[in-house]
Amino acid sequence: MTKKSLDQNMYYREELLNSIEPNFIFSKKPLNRFKIQKTENKNKNLDKIGEINDLKKIINSIKNCNLKDNSKNLVLGDGDLNSPIMIIGEAPGFKEEKIGKTFQGDTGSLLEKMLNAINISKEKVYFCYAVNFRPPEDRKPTTQEIKRYSVFLKEHISIIHPKIIILLGSTAMESLTPTNKKISHERGKWNEIILKNKTYPIMITFSPSYLIRFPENKKFSWIDLKKIRQKILDLKIEI
Repeated sequence: MTKKSLDQNMYYREELLNSIEPNFIFSKKPLNRFKIQKTENKNKNLDKIGEINDLKKIINSIKNCNLKDNSKNLVLGDGDLNSPIMIIGEAPGFKEEKIGKTFQGDTGSLLEKMLNAINISKEKVYFCYAVNFRPPEDRKPTTQEIKRYSVFLKEHISIIHPKIIILLGSTAMESLTPTNKKISHERGKWNEIILKNKTYPIMITFSPSYLIRFPENKKFSWIDLKKIRQKILDLKIEI
């Protein structure tokens, strides 16, 4: 009697399944989760590329900007779009403006050494600037210019959605934090910013260009780098 009841239940389930999806096919092949992950990453990349291109168009369309009017090239960002670490510098220099990429020449070489010191490959990080155009004669951007471009920077961060943000230099610091203090007082401390209801840990430290001019401060950057490495371990970030 019990066996007959079970057979009927199986029959009803099969009929129900066939009525819902006539072409439903069972397969004994194992699910290829790696393929699914690759597809998801590819779609995520395409979405971010589209958003980055839209942001680039918006920045290129701004009017009455001394930085833009005196610059030959917009430098938005480059690197791993899905990186958990986003590094924000101050502004492009001559070499960056020329080829449209971040952290070139001596500053790029030093930054790469700094990252390698805490076991991070440059290829696995995303880079951008607080200001997207090279200031005339490489001067420091004004407070008004920093504030204007911070709107675009915040949107940039939301697109990349990193787990850690590293701010290199006082211009990057001013773009995302309300402090009026010197970078020497603010570096080496973990803070947070909230963008679109999402919280991002930020670390302020010296820029590579500053360290090239004042190499005696590399010892402080090393302290900051070790804190960044520890945060990566604490958050169990794979990079």
